[in-house]
Amino acid sequence: MAARSKTAGLARPLAVACLLIACYGALIVPFTTYMSNKPFVEKLGYLPRVEVLQVISADQKQVVAEGLVMKVLMYFGGLVAKEKTRQLHVPADYMTMSRLLHGSVKLDPYNMDAYYFAQSILVWDANQIKIANDLLDYGMKYRTWDWFLPFFMGFNYGYFLHDYPQAGKYYMKAGQLSGNDLFMNLASRYLNEAGQNELAIAYLKTMAKTAKNRAVWETLTTRLKSLEAIRSIEQARDAYQRATGHQPASVEALLHSGYLKALPKDPYGGTFYLEPDGKVKTTSNFFSTVNKK
Repeated sequence: MAARSKTAGLARPLAVACLLIACYGALIVPFTTYMSNKPFVEKLGYLPRVEVLQVISADQKQVVAEGLVMKVLMYFGGLVAKEKTRQLHVPADYMTMSRLLHGSVKLDPYNMDAYYFAQSILVWDANQIKIANDLLDYGMKYRTWDWFLPFFMGFNYGYFLHDYPQAGKYYMKAGQLSGNDLFMNLASRYLNEAGQNELAIAYLKTMAKTAKNRAVWETLTTRLKSLEAIRSIEQARDAYQRATGHQPASVEALLHSGYLKALPKDPYGGTFYLEPDGKVKTTSNFFSTVNKK
């Protein structure tokens, strides 16, 4: 009887263990299959609440913050690389990128990489102007010596939001912090509502020179080339109008009349054209390569 009772006692835990293993297999196999097959855009990951990160990171907040930014940079770089080789056509997960960047600066408000990436990519590609400005405003409370943050803010207010007094104020601050006459000139020009395309080109040149990440640099220089092409058409358009007294009918008309030496190429693959009011546009609408489906 004792032997039989002992055998029964061992059988019950074994049966429970087998049942648990079977349940685990039933759950983990479909989950693993889903994780391996789901779109790349979903794999950026989940961010715990910042309050939780602040507790668990203890005295390693700077390291954790840098890790979050690095995760975003590697994710974005992977998208750019896969798009180049035509391996992937999915939109970037900008909302998760934004959450990771915000989490990063909450842990370490001095982390410049987070502000730079937000300004380089979220502003241009995701049109998240307010999110970027909130991030920059937060950073300026800590990086009080840094001219980059008011420089970014000035550009956002002038180019995207058309709030020229605010743009002038932030460019003036950038000039005072950097001692660079360029920003003082930008401040005065924005206060006079000057031409935006030239200012955008100046801005992107500054951003590209200081870009440390290859994928970010490529994104900035692509947009810069497109704006420079537009500027060349604008200059030809203005010369045509001064000479004839009226707007040209098309970009091709500028080419045929000799005011445009060659048709500029849109690095995004689009075609430049003139709107009825003479504004230069492109059929690509400056879509980033990582956004194309």
